[in-house]
Amino acid sequence: QESMHAYAANVYTTVIEELMKGKQRKFIAVEQEFFRLWWDMVATDTQKQQVHHLLQEGRLEFVIGGQVMHDEAVTLIDDQILQLTEGHGFLYETFGFRPQFSWHVDPFGASATTPTLFALAGFNAHLISRIDYDLKADMQKNKKLQFVWQGSPSLSTRQEIFTHVMDQYSYCTPSQLPFSNRSGFFWNGFATFPDPPKDGVYPNMSLPVTDANLHLYAQTMVANIKERAAWFRTGEVLWPWGCDKQFFNASVQYSNMDLLVDYINKHSAEFGVTVQYATVSEYFQAVYSRNLTWEIRDSQDFLPYSTEPFQAWTGFYTSRSTLKGIARRASSLLYAGESFFTQYVWKHPEGSICKCKALKQLQSLRWAVSEVQHHDGITGTESPKVKDMYMNNLMYGMFNVKKLMASIIFDINNAKKDGEVYSSVYTKGSGKPDVDLYVVVYNPLAWNITTFVTVSVSSEAMSVYDELGYSVPAQVQSSVESPSTYDLYILVAISGLSYRKYSIKPLDGKQSAFIGSSIKYKRRDLTRAGQQSQQLFPVVNSCYQIVFDQNTNLMHSITDRETNQTVQFTQEFLEYHVNGDTKKGPISDNYLFAPNASAVPVSKAVGLEVMSGNLMTEIRQYFYSNVTSQDYIYAVYTRLYSVPEGYDGKLLCRRIEQEYSVGPLELNREAVLRTSTNLNTRQLLYTDNNGYQMQKRPFKAYVNNTVARNYYPMVQTAYIEDDTTRLMLLAERAHGVSSQGNGQVEVMLHRRLWNNLQWDLSNNLTLNDSSVVRPVIWLILGTKAVTNTLYRTSGLALEHRPVVMFGALSGDKPKLPRQLQQNSVHDLPVTVPPNLHLQTLSIPGWRYSSNHAEQVRSIYMGEQKQGDADFSRVLLRIRHLYEVGEDPVLSQPVMVDLKSLLKGLGSVMAVEERSLTGTWDVNTLERWKWKTAQYPSKRFFKSPETSEDFIVTVHPKEIRTFFVYFQVQ
Repeated sequence: QESMHAYAANVYTTVIEELMKGKQRKFIAVEQEFFRLWWDMVATDTQKQQVHHLLQEGRLEFVIGGQVMHDEAVTLIDDQILQLTEGHGFLYETFGFRPQFSWHVDPFGASATTPTLFALAGFNAHLISRIDYDLKADMQKNKKLQFVWQGSPSLSTRQEIFTHVMDQYSYCTPSQLPFSNRSGFFWNGFATFPDPPKDGVYPNMSLPVTDANLHLYAQTMVANIKERAAWFRTGEVLWPWGCDKQFFNASVQYSNMDLLVDYINKHSAEFGVTVQYATVSEYFQAVYSRNLTWEIRDSQDFLPYSTEPFQAWTGFYTSRSTLKGIARRASSLLYAGESFFTQYVWKHPEGSICKCKALKQLQSLRWAVSEVQHHDGITGTESPKVKDMYMNNLMYGMFNVKKLMASIIFDINNAKKDGEVYSSVYTKGSGKPDVDLYVVVYNPLAWNITTFVTVSVSSEAMSVYDELGYSVPAQVQSSVESPSTYDLYILVAISGLSYRKYSIKPLDGKQSAFIGSSIKYKRRDLTRAGQQSQQLFPVVNSCYQIVFDQNTNLMHSITDRETNQTVQFTQEFLEYHVNGDTKKGPISDNYLFAPNASAVPVSKAVGLEVMSGNLMTEIRQYFYSNVTSQDYIYAVYTRLYSVPEGYDGKLLCRRIEQEYSVGPLELNREAVLRTSTNLNTRQLLYTDNNGYQMQKRPFKAYVNNTVARNYYPMVQTAYIEDDTTRLMLLAERAHGVSSQGNGQVEVMLHRRLWNNLQWDLSNNLTLNDSSVVRPVIWLILGTKAVTNTLYRTSGLALEHRPVVMFGALSGDKPKLPRQLQQNSVHDLPVTVPPNLHLQTLSIPGWRYSSNHAEQVRSIYMGEQKQGDADFSRVLLRIRHLYEVGEDPVLSQPVMVDLKSLLKGLGSVMAVEERSLTGTWDVNTLERWKWKTAQYPSKRFFKSPETSEDFIVTVHPKEIRTFFVYFQVQ
């Protein structure tokens, strides 16, 4: 809001005005969040007509067109797609405009997922800037800044995209003038916060162009153009004019630019250069028409990113861990809310909930989750007050969606409206002992799941029953959080996109919940542990035996019971001590990680408590700075699950769940959990790009900063392995991860920093984060073959844990829902095979026509439908989780009958296959095909045909997007 007030609204207002004054002038715009705020709250009717006019002329161009320019390192693919879809839907509905080029100039490093997504969205070319400084210098020297990128090994040529890396000057105009000590080219100066200056005079306004300096200015510009021309293969040079927070006073900007452009073109023979205003599409069109043959880049990404020897941008992989965690919980809740609402609309047409209001509730969370994907959002590289805004918007959206889901439950079950209702999602409810508590548990995944949900209760004496009154396996034990409450773990088995209702009753004669018993072990002094012989004790379920050493209270080894393979396995917390004083050397901040030495172990003593029961054993370890310390800063809660007969417990048994408690840290400390094994990994690490695909990360030695430059983002998955065994880590938020030794993997869990770099101080970017963070990581240990079959589904099961809603109904008996009769059509679950993921099932609400000619005509004629959202169109995305050749069975293509898949929602009448964000009919989408040695002839890409009978074949790594229309009941 401050940015809108200080400059962003003025960018659009003044740029539109200036573009109308000169036919030669052009402008590109990226982020729709700012543009939509301007369009809805500032723009006049005249300005709106002018925007339509300029877009038709191609002089105003939207590039990327998402809500934001998303970060590439720590975002999840689902959220990248969401924010792109959100922006594209607005542009297409409002203008019939579909972006076809990217301008990803500011994210800190480039992921290989992005080129694939942009190709799937119909883009013809991709543009990036921030890659390693030494790599960029090398590519620049060898004219290799442009290439055809095959971001996905499985989709390869089908979804490849031409990629342009900006040269060393990046996306800002170089401002040095050899003939003046004032800056050049930035005539509108710099924006001031929070208010624009009353007199219109901004700080740092560049030297105006005059008759006296016009020739000198032109010489400076031409020299820079020629310098850059030497780094590219064609005679066209992309010269970005602008930078952060520019063009808020566009008249002074364009009037000076016009003088320079005209002068150079009048003397083009002398300068050897002509200059024209251009959009990104014009630049790429010019390069494309040269018909050159381009080199292919494989699926390797450009992470991590360093700007100079001691500036590795690997700190932001962990910065503001709480925000990263909430952003993912919000994304997961939105995913659940969308499919829940879509099913409600189609299964319960007689329902009493106002659909328009419900859509607004969902939209509030779509916006919040979209905006936090910004490269200064989920990255943790914003000031505290901006972080608070992201948090508030996420919490508000989550509150709305929880409210919507609770009201749908009540509407479906015709529950008494005066019953006390409170809904909570993955937070603990508290049951009053005199009231029956019930929990409604929704499974947002399109698979059958068996897992535990946790409810906080006030006594140990509890029984849990399902809808039919049968007893449900449960375990209750004293809470980690507070000694006066108890954690009740309920074993739930729920089919795809379905919910079940459980009632929790205080004791009525027979105890059904198993009470976990506690053994506390003596706190152990680690400094003296080496003097005694080991005293080992095992914790066992049907998949693993975990052995602890009573002398240290630390983990000792894990045995995979299927293969009888034992892996030595120890975990410790360490801290990197970092410098905050710029006079003393490189600093760590929100962005950068600059350790000045190896990490230091944090604890000299460990306390241990084991809670054991028949469904779960929880090992609680507390790490103290010494034997007499009162308080701990670090704790690990490790949970091992046992599943009773009659339940499918394969995934549950196979995961070792760890929850960490870290903080508050001391200043200038970066906290890591290091896991050391005897696996001979050759220090090779694997981490994921955005939860979509894996990257190989061999350890690299550098002259400087080797520790920090070997940190990588783990968005969802990381693993190490030897020839036979793999240790997999699955995360519910992003972390920095590294392998600093053979057989080791370390995860950065938290950072607390302060520094005196002037830029950081003036932007309040010192990361003095005194919070306690509670991340969760699931460990899977096993053969490569076994972990291969488990990790994709397990990662999604962690991402999309069931949504738990609480309600208390006072009175005699809670009125149970009409029994879930499995034979009634309304309760048919939606299920896909384990190698597919139902990535989206939602009602977007866009009113645009899916026929492009019709959509453009209705906008041109001013006939766009205003008013209510369109509830008839359902957006469906299906993603294949495996790469080609990754698994003998799971890597096969899958045939899906969409009619049969969705029959629980109603009768499918029509299906249209669309581009990733929905704005193109895939049958009319023809992307540019750039010439490569692999394909010497230029051609257009055609998309796969969808068969008439609603059967589609999904190939490895494909993401297929459909509009589905049901028969109206």
